[in-house]
Amino acid sequence: MAEQGYTSWAYSLVDSSQVSTFLISILLIVYGSFRSLNMDCENQEKDKDGNPLPGSFNNSNSNSECYIQGIQTIDSTQALFLPIGASVSLLVMFFFFDSVQVVFTICTAVLATIAFAFLLLPMCQYVTKPCAPVNKISFGCCGRFTLAELLSFSLSVLLVLIWVLTGHWLLMDALAMGLCVAMIAFVRLPSLKVSCLLLSGLLIYDVFWVFFSAYIFNSNVMVKVATQPAENPIDVLSRKLHLGPGMGRDVPRLSLPGKLVFPSSTGSHFSMLGIGDIVMPGLLLCFVLRYDNYKKQANGEVPISGRMQRVSYFHCTLVGYFVGLLTATVASRIHRAAQPCSALPGALHPAASSHYGLPEDMPCKQRK
Repeated sequence: MAEQGYTSWAYSLVDSSQVSTFLISILLIVYGSFRSLNMDCENQEKDKDGNPLPGSFNNSNSNSECYIQGIQTIDSTQALFLPIGASVSLLVMFFFFDSVQVVFTICTAVLATIAFAFLLLPMCQYVTKPCAPVNKISFGCCGRFTLAELLSFSLSVLLVLIWVLTGHWLLMDALAMGLCVAMIAFVRLPSLKVSCLLLSGLLIYDVFWVFFSAYIFNSNVMVKVATQPAENPIDVLSRKLHLGPGMGRDVPRLSLPGKLVFPSSTGSHFSMLGIGDIVMPGLLLCFVLRYDNYKKQANGEVPISGRMQRVSYFHCTLVGYFVGLLTATVASRIHRAAQPCSALPGALHPAASSHYGLPEDMPCKQRK
């Protein structure tokens, strides 16, 4: 029996949902880091005055707040207060979710639309390159956009609309991936000091809200907020406008794209990973990648273009992230509880399963 239990426990670690969580999280960090590095290279080519980029290593005032093409550099003060702000936001969502859920859903949908358009932009540039016009298309006060940007934004809007109508978990994952890549690409850590301040504060934040919030609030605040579905804006709008009992009633409640969820091969449960557990370590890996690139340039080597030729700080840090994620996953399996920066096994009842796009009669139970 003990051997059978050990085999079942070991098998759960290589379940398709766990493997998907590991692979997708690592791919998102790698892709987002290289998108960030490519943005730096493009900005350096366009910068005719030779001004340093925000978060670059040749910037003597790298801790200052800088904005170039939407890039946001986190300074020491922001790193210290970000966990506090995140805690306040978590409490607001915990206590007043019913009051703010529609506004929060709409804001999340708008941000997800922009982020997913950013994710699709390289593919759209490749597709439209043969027929793309030389000049940008003007839309008056809205600005000027290329054909690829318009195509990526249109596809993103279409995806968000389908997600609102269906609430399917796969579309939610796609939007969450866009958010991860955009945040890693546009948010920069300027130094190792700021990185340590930010990640140490977020570690304390994560540990407190995962392990100790239940003693104060009689509920695991982090897990409840992460798994609580929101009302569909279409349903709310139909009730406000009194469109009739049948209008808008068939749309599902929405699970917001603040996490990645993957079903197991048997469909009995989901594995879940918050995008914060991807983005925040991803910011450190992005910083390390830019440092590797800076060292190569300082040594007169060819800058990083698409891959790295030898073991570097980026490779070592990526291995460290994998080991940390694996450790958290093993701990969640052993203790059968949520862990900071872990893939959470979702024990979903039938209603929750239909919420993620599964049939309501599918048996969903915790893996023993």
